This record gives sequence, C-alpha cells and structure tokens, in this order.
Amino acid sequence: MAYVIGVDVGGTFTDAVLDDDAGTVLAAKSPSTPPDYSRGVLDVLELLAGQLGVPLERMLADTHHIAHGTTSSLNALVMGNVPDVGFLTTKGHRDSIFIMNVEGRYLGRSPHELQHVLGQSKDHALLPKRHALEVTERVDRDGRVIVELDEDEARATIRTLLDDGVRAIAVSLLWSFRNPVHERRLRELIAEADPDVFVALSSEVSPRIREFARNATTIMSTQIGPGLRDYLTTLEDTLRGKRLAGPLLVMQSNGGAVAAKEAPATAISTVGSVLTGGVVGSVALGRQLGHRNIISTDVGGTTFLAGLIVDGEPVRDTTTVINHHPINVPTLRVDAIGSGGGAIAWLDTGGNLRIGPRSAQAVPGPACYGNGGTEPTNTDANLVLGILPERGLLGGRKPLSVELARQAIDTQIAKPLGLTVEEAAAAIYTVQNAQTGDLLRKTVVEAGHDPREFVLYAFGGAGPAHCAGYAAEVGCTEVVVPLGPVASAFSAFGLASSDIVLAAELSDPAVVPFDPARAERNFAQLEQRVRAGLERQGIRFEAIELHREIDMRYTMQLAEVTAPVANGPLDMPAIEAAAAAFEARYAELFGADAGFREAGIQAITFRVRGIGVLPFSPELPAVPLADSPDPAAAQTGSRPVCLTAATGYVDTAIYDYRELRAGHVLTGPAIVEVPTTTVVVPAGTTGTVDALGNLTIRAGAAPAEPARTTVTAGSAA
Repeated sequence: MAYVIGVDVGGTFTDAVLDDDAGTVLAAKSPSTPPDYSRGVLDVLELLAGQLGVPLERMLADTHHIAHGTTSSLNALVMGNVPDVGFLTTKGHRDSIFIMNVEGRYLGRSPHELQHVLGQSKDHALLPKRHALEVTERVDRDGRVIVELDEDEARATIRTLLDDGVRAIAVSLLWSFRNPVHERRLRELIAEADPDVFVALSSEVSPRIREFARNATTIMSTQIGPGLRDYLTTLEDTLRGKRLAGPLLVMQSNGGAVAAKEAPATAISTVGSVLTGGVVGSVALGRQLGHRNIISTDVGGTTFLAGLIVDGEPVRDTTTVINHHPINVPTLRVDAIGSGGGAIAWLDTGGNLRIGPRSAQAVPGPACYGNGGTEPTNTDANLVLGILPERGLLGGRKPLSVELARQAIDTQIAKPLGLTVEEAAAAIYTVQNAQTGDLLRKTVVEAGHDPREFVLYAFGGAGPAHCAGYAAEVGCTEVVVPLGPVASAFSAFGLASSDIVLAAELSDPAVVPFDPARAERNFAQLEQRVRAGLERQGIRFEAIELHREIDMRYTMQLAEVTAPVANGPLDMPAIEAAAAAFEARYAELFGADAGFREAGIQAITFRVRGIGVLPFSPELPAVPLADSPDPAAAQTGSRPVCLTAATGYVDTAIYDYRELRAGHVLTGPAIVEVPTTTVVVPAGTTGTVDALGNLTIRAGAAPAEPARTTVTAGSAA
C-alpha cells in the first residue's frame, strides 16, 4: 500500500488528505499550533493514522510522499516578522530599493486608496540603509564585464554586515541576469567569511529585467529563507524519526511542489503555497466532473481566496505584490481578502459595519470558542443564526458557546447600531457575502469573463455556509461543494493532487520578429536548468512535461502579457504565432480594439515550466447510490435558521451528510452538516448529491412559503 498525503497549514486549522493506490481517500482537520506549526502537522497526521487504524509510524513508512503547504512564509512577510538581512548591490544603485521606482505609492493599493492622493506614501523599506551596501563592479546590458569585481572591497563590505549581526545576505547586481559571474563570486566570498550565512542571488531567485522588482524579490526571499529552512529541516527530521519513507514536498505559488531541501534556496516561491492548493484541487476535480471553466473559492479561518480556471487550465501570473513591493515569481493568480470564518466584525468611525481583515486566528479564536476571544466574528454570527450547530465543530470535538457569541455581537455591534443580536448577526452574514462577492467580480468580471459561463466550487471550513450567497452576488447559477471524504480539507486534496513543478526564466529583450536561433538558445538553456532541477528532487516521475512561454508587450508599455510558445525547433512562423497568441490574450484582457501592432511587439522574458508528473494522483471515489431522490432518511431534525433579517428565522431541515447518497435532492432551505463544515442550501434552490458525493446547488422553483419567525431576541435555536 502506498499513500500520498497533502497537509495544508492554515492560520486557524491544519487540514490533511490521504489517498492510497487503491482509491481510498481520507481527510482530517485539527487546530493549527502557532508559533510551532509542526505540532499541528503531527496532530493531523495522527488523526489520519487513527482513521486507517494503524500507528503513525506504520502509515508514514508506507507513504510515497507528503505535499505540504504553509502560511508561515507569507505571514512572516506580511507581519514583518523577519530577521535582519544584508543587501549587496552595484555601486551607485543602493537607493533603488528605497526609491521604489515610484511603484511604492501605488502597488497593491485599492482604487479608493489611489484616489486619496494626499494620503499616499511609500511604505516601510524592506531593510535599514546601514544593511544596504555597495560593491564595485559592472556588467553591461549585453552581459559583458565592464568593471571587474573589487574583491578586497567586497570582503570588507561583507565583514561590515557580519559584524552588525546579519546572518543572511541578498545579492542583486546590475544586469546580473545576463551574466551572474560577480554574484556567484560574492557568494563564494561570503562563504569564506562565514559558511553558515544564508545567501540568495538575484540571478537564481529572479533573473528578470527591472532592477527594483528584482532587488525586492531577492531581499524578501532572503528574509524568509532561513526560517523556512529551519522549519522544514526540523519537520522533515521529525517525520524521518517517525519512519517517513518518501520525500517531504513543499507547495509553491506556481501550483506545483518542490522537495523540501530545495525550497529555501528560492523561498519566495513558497509564499502562496496554501493559496494555490484549492485551485489545483479544483483542476483535479474538474477533470472528474467534466468542468473546464471554474471559479475556485476557499473561505478558511482567516481569508477568502478566489482563483480562476479557464478551459481546464488555472489562470497564471508572473508577478504578485506583498506590502506594496513587487515579487517576480511565476504564480497561479489567486485574489485574497481577510474575510474568513474568523474575520472580526467591527464598526468604523462612521458607524458602518465592516468585516475583517483582522482575524481572531487559531488563538484566541472566535468568541464562541471560549478561549478568551471577545471580538465578534463570522463564526459567531453563523452560530447565532443557527447555521452552525451548538454542539460545535469537528463533529463536536470543538465545542461552541452561543452565549459567548451573543455577548460579543451584542456589546460591539448590536447595541452601538440599535439592533437586536439576531439582526446584527444577520447583518454580519450579509456583509460577508457582499464583500466576498465584490472580490469575485474583480477575479472574474474584471478579467474579461462572464460568471454565468463558470461553475463555482466552494470549500474551506466556512465556504459552504456562504457560497450560495456570494455566487448569487455575481450571477453564477451553479455551485459545487466538494464533499465526499474531503469536505473542508479540499485545499489539502489539491496539495495531494499536485505534481512537481519548476520554472526557469531569463530576460532577454528583443523586438519581434527576431532571430529564432536566439529563442532556441534561451529555451535550451532554460530547459537544461529545469531538467537538472527535476533530477535533484530524487523522485521517480511518470513523465516530464516542458512548457515554453514568452512575456511580451507592445513597445513602450510597462507590463507584459504571457504567450505560449510551441515546443520543438523554432522558425519565423513559430515566433509570429507566439506574437499572435500575445495579441489574442491582450484583446481578451483589455478589449478587442486595445492592441496597437503598429507600435511593435517586444519579447522581454523567456520562461520554461517543467512538470514532473508523479505516479498517481488522488481522485474522489464514487459514493453509494440512493434508492430515490428523497433524502428523508438522512434528515436528523430541524431548527430555526436565519439567513436574512427580512426573512427571519425559518424552520430548516437538517441533514447528516454521512447518510446522504448519490441522487438525493434537497429542497431549500436546508442545512447539511458535515463533520468539518456546514452547507447552506437557501430557499429557492435545490441541492443534488452527485456520484462522487459532492453537493451541487442550483437555483430552482421557489418552494412553498415556509414557516418563519421574526428576528427577535431568543428566537435562535
């Protein structure tokens, strides 16, 4: 027996999914354990072993690999919880990282913030100026060495940083992506001074044109590299001590995994690891269900995440932004806001109800957890509204207190607004659905797509409770809640479904049409790097796939659009085909008449994505077939549930998911209770259980007017 395990470490819960080569799929969920997240990983693995009925050591000995996604790198950057690092750059260019190429005033800011010109300012620098030092050297734009590296000066500069307590150094020299010889020599000089110092080179982390973005990417990778290295080393050693046979893999922003020992060298590639797991899982499930256009939505304890799959492929990006600094790494495009189940409800200075982005996280958690939290959250509102059962979460292993939830909402929301607790809870639920709907409009509509042409997948601990609401906000008429054995651990299912993915890129600006031999040389170099990287993973692959692409732009524009390039020998028609693909994608993004071929087209960055296909990938197994569509045998009772203040509390049927069968049809309003999540089927919709156990919610004929009560104190269950 061989197992594949995906582990998704979130800010509130740690999820895991196990699949074996016989088609068994199991899932488990356990609270995260900050600051030592590895304890939560072991806890959730113990739960999986318990479901198998074997000791943890036996399960790990039979494990082909573990794919691990973690928020630790992202959280460290967002919160600024990073160690002091040094920065070495070409003489005369130190201040690039502080000037921020003007981008610091607008990157990552909302339209509202951009309109507030007087309030704009550059955010904090990535490091103090005393840690940003220069070395004498110069490479020109063609990669020729114009000024040799002054090694004596470099040694003294390195010693200055080390004497100031720096234990990690980022090296980013001008035009190093064309010739990295001086960066590599600086790494050798640092090792001579102290071999234990962590070093990251821009020519390896971000070999792209544009100085500020390359510098910022390299510095941030250096900031999280040592912590990631220490965490993964400790975790892998612990798992090895418990007889883990296969490799520990780490999810990357690009939607694929990499061996744990390789991850710290390009640590910045892991910052979106848990953000992409759900998108990868949606692609895998979409193949089973025949869905090619999917909106992937994940409402966890801290965040709401939204990704897009078009024609069977996730939408990708080449850049992301953290703390108003650009990060140059290939990534799946995932939009996020702080609007998870633990997002805190609060009133702004104008008395308006706001949700998030602050979160109660795992500790202390929502008020209803009884762990000392006093601020009201989405989870508290859902409990008061009857959406969540009073017996608690995780099948009762996580008890909830409705009185503590009511007290938090009453004190901080209801009384200040002159509402009852129930009205305030209903308002929290409504605002949550509205602001998540706003993010979906950005993800789908602003990207040039029609939501009516997509199926929305909803998962995460809180996603199924809200999905019908935020789907209606954007006009999406079909919602799939992936249930079966994965339920709210769907992101972990995505991690277990991932292959090894490596990317290599190189900026080499050229005007189209250019000599195909130039592109051949670039792609040959990149493919060699990718193949060597795949060999270092120490894993047997079923197949290796290589995908070529070029980032292109119209002349004088600042941003590029990625175009695919055919494999095989390149000729002029192949270059023209890539340019035509760029123009077609540009028209999709910005409008049919937005392009301007007369300006010329420039190829900027060449890239190769290598996929090492792993031996087997999880698929959800079929569930038993129902004798009839009537789900009465799965109904455990009913309770008053309120989804809007206008409707009030409605007597709502409650179903135990474990008793539902393929073909059962639920008429809303209904609640489906799963050990790890709760699904809301609103009035006017139906929920159908498919062959894999997923629940599909569609708008349907409105049912007869249900019995209901007004939203008044004491009307909740």
